Amino acid sequence: MTTNQSILLAGASGVLGRHIAHALTETGHKVTGLGRGPANGIQADLMDRDALLRAVEGQHFDAVVHAATALRKPPMRHRDMHATNALRIDGTAHLVEAARATGARRFIAESMVFGYGYGDHGTRTLTEDDTFGPRGTTTELERHIAAMRVKEQLTFEAEDLDGIALRFGLFYGPGGTDALLALLRKRQLPVPDDHGRVLPWIELTDAARAVAAAVEHGRPGQAYNIADSTPLGFGSHVRAAAEQFGLPKPMTVPLWLMRPMSYAHTMMSTTLRVSSAKAERELGWTPAYPAARDGLAAMRASLRG
Repeated sequence: MTTNQSILLAGASGVLGRHIAHALTETGHKVTGLGRGPANGIQADLMDRDALLRAVEGQHFDAVVHAATALRKPPMRHRDMHATNALRIDGTAHLVEAARATGARRFIAESMVFGYGYGDHGTRTLTEDDTFGPRGTTTELERHIAAMRVKEQLTFEAEDLDGIALRFGLFYGPGGTDALLALLRKRQLPVPDDHGRVLPWIELTDAARAVAAAVEHGRPGQAYNIADSTPLGFGSHVRAAAEQFGLPKPMTVPLWLMRPMSYAHTMMSTTLRVSSAKAERELGWTPAYPAARDGLAAMRASLRG
């Protein structure tokens, strides 16, 4: 794939989508946004198949990037993920149809490292060769994991499309950390001690650069882990953000006290490490911020500047 491609970006007005649009434009591509809002070049709802196909009729794109999400704030309870789960399944199926209708040859899907499964993965670092989409240990977890599993299956199995999935760590950075900072200012974000639990993280501009790299260099049918090189517990990440921005240190609470916030409790209970060596090797991508502390410091400096 070359530069100067015409790219349809689903979710262009979202937090990640805005960064992706900038990264693609910076590398010479022409980006058309797709979404429900009026700021998009093509206005359509991914969940409405017929309306989506009508909206793209007569359009041509070289590649389609699926970065749409139904999340407007961090998910706290399992039910907060239900709309995104539906978008990952039905919305992806509809977008694949739309991509084929526009003559696109490449389809890049946003995926997540939680597709390896929630829970304790121990100290081993997972690669793309590890099982993705194992059956969830509860009904709710299976709903979340099945949605990620099916999204990748639809991506890889789409006829006449070169499908690529990017398995991102937890996002933070400009536009993504703002909600966390607001909660810290109000002292409304208690966190547990990590007790050795860590999660993969990725700064949003680094994530966007990975998408641009995948558009040009990704191998069809492949998944790539996209995370920095320093996994960090959720509580440690929140404390680092408070420290960097001079905000009150969050209250430390026992993990069991977070159970009413069922999805957040599941995430905070997870231990997961992933390797991004494949992305570095095949996409030529490396994170500008190898640790969340670096990315948070850069964010603070840009706001003060």
